[in-house]
Amino acid sequence: MRAFDLVGLGECMVEFNATEPLSHAVRFDRAYGGDVLNALVAAARQGARTAFVSRVGDDPFGAGLRAAWQGEGIDVSHAPLVPGENGVYFISLDALGERSFTYRRAGSAASQLAAAQVDEAFIASARCILLSGITQAISPGARAATLAAARYARQHGVLVAYDPNYRPRLWGAPDSAREACAELLPYVDILLPSLPADGDIFPCPPQSLVGHVVVKHGEEGCAVWLKGERTVVPATAAAVVDTTGAGDAWNGTYLAALLRGEAPAAAASLANRAAAAKLAHRGAIPPKGRADRP
Repeated sequence: MRAFDLVGLGECMVEFNATEPLSHAVRFDRAYGGDVLNALVAAARQGARTAFVSRVGDDPFGAGLRAAWQGEGIDVSHAPLVPGENGVYFISLDALGERSFTYRRAGSAASQLAAAQVDEAFIASARCILLSGITQAISPGARAATLAAARYARQHGVLVAYDPNYRPRLWGAPDSAREACAELLPYVDILLPSLPADGDIFPCPPQSLVGHVVVKHGEEGCAVWLKGERTVVPATAAAVVDTTGAGDAWNGTYLAALLRGEAPAAAASLANRAAAAKLAHRGAIPPKGRADRP
């Protein structure tokens, strides 16, 4: 029996959330967020045994971040405190009520992750690993670490789930993102793109690239593709307050449900409910609720 159901590799940052433009904001709610970590929280709340592979800066936030993740039941033995700063991001609302993000993450401790720091035995202790295009984008070392984790997983019969999570501002040019995606796809068992956001980095429809693909279409729900056969799973109605982290909550819930034996369509329906619950709350991590129960 493997020690973990789901291991994720990535960066988590300190989140400051305001309800007005940053130029006027005087109060912020502090939390944390990062696409892979958000998914691990969702999976852990579904009862999955989870672990995070990262580097955490020893600044004033670092110990609190690790304690919060441990409080969610996430193993942090491979997310040690190291010298450096943690990335920070701000969520604010403009004059028209639209969200905007401001990042301070260059040179963060997590971006110093390197292939040599990925423990092969630890990856082999998982049933599934979750990888992300955002992790690939934050530094060449993190991109190499992502590929190393995928290779170790393939060698040890560990499922590889991958969300391309394309962010143009991180990559600069789409060609680099396409190359990073292409180098990882040969190792991917479960592909979790969002369309149209990720469409620019695929050479062809994503469902033709991997045998198990779930295409997330936001308010239109999702399409589960298994060996070329498509099942549409409608979205759950939601009162949208903040879309931050909704796709991540979807990923974690879906993978946790699959790993406990639920059929993909049923897992996708549960994941739609988890994403809808997240949409009703501000910030990347929603409070625990009904959608978290297996």
